[in-house]
Amino acid sequence: MYSEKYTPGLLNSIADVPGISVGHYTLNNADIQTGVTAILPHQGNTFENKCVAAVEVINGFGKSVGLMQVAELGQLETPILLTNTLSVGTASDTLIKYMLKDNLQIGAAGTVNPLVLECNDGYLNDIRGQHVKTEDVFAAIENASVDFSQGSVGAGRGMSAYKLKGGIGSASRMMQKDGVEYCIGALVLSNMGRLQDFSHYSKELEHKLQQQLAKRLSELEGADNGSIIMIIATDLPLDARQLKRLAKRSVVALAKTGSQLGTGSGDICLAFSTANQVCHTEEAMGTVTRYPENQIDRVFDSAIESLQQAIINSMLNAETVQGHKQHCRISLKELI
Repeated sequence: MYSEKYTPGLLNSIADVPGISVGHYTLNNADIQTGVTAILPHQGNTFENKCVAAVEVINGFGKSVGLMQVAELGQLETPILLTNTLSVGTASDTLIKYMLKDNLQIGAAGTVNPLVLECNDGYLNDIRGQHVKTEDVFAAIENASVDFSQGSVGAGRGMSAYKLKGGIGSASRMMQKDGVEYCIGALVLSNMGRLQDFSHYSKELEHKLQQQLAKRLSELEGADNGSIIMIIATDLPLDARQLKRLAKRSVVALAKTGSQLGTGSGDICLAFSTANQVCHTEEAMGTVTRYPENQIDRVFDSAIESLQQAIINSMLNAETVQGHKQHCRISLKELI
């Protein structure tokens, strides 16, 4: 499936990067199979102390909010929210309310850039119902912890991957530089791919699926028209340009699991560093520590390995879900 060259962190998740926490709110009720996932970049005020960040839009079939300013300024100033496509507006509005609560300067001198990313869970979820509400978004943020669930939870509840059950997956890799240990963590919202392209595809796997789905074989077919959101986080001192280079390598991890980047797939990677935070009121010049460029291949390798495992973990941790119109996505774990 993948070959580990680097050691996973203690939790083998994005929360191995110090300060990062993740929270979910899951809606699981018949046709309603959706939710929200929140990633808090650090435990302070993200508006006052912004993380350096970059974004790579691999295939832009998506309806995210906030990517343009991240690309321009190279900064992340709010938590990151993940949800379904038609709940982006609710999530963005709620995230603004959350930021206004503790930052009186927002609106008085400049505004705030809410960051919300999405995938379409309309196969398993009644997406037209727009069931994610303001209180659900607040709950996801407030539930944030270093010990969080993966699979069919939060934003991942209604997602599919390679026509199996997808969702939230995470992993991490550790590396040392000058005697100091650093972490590269990854979190994905997987909702992409065709079964025949999956790196673990086999006739045996397809046969097991056919047995479970009986006459509903159409559930295994169709184009690669989902999406994936990939988040890379690290405490390495990378600048925005280096993070952009890191985000570009996410396509390697995605391709290794089998994605063909279909025309209807929105494939986006956001990378950020918790080192060298930028103070909102910063005025004086300062010095910035930066990772050496001629050694950055090690960082690329670690990020690719973390993302690849995070994608597989999103499937191995997911439970089978039956939802909207009795559609079903089966857990990879159950099959193997």
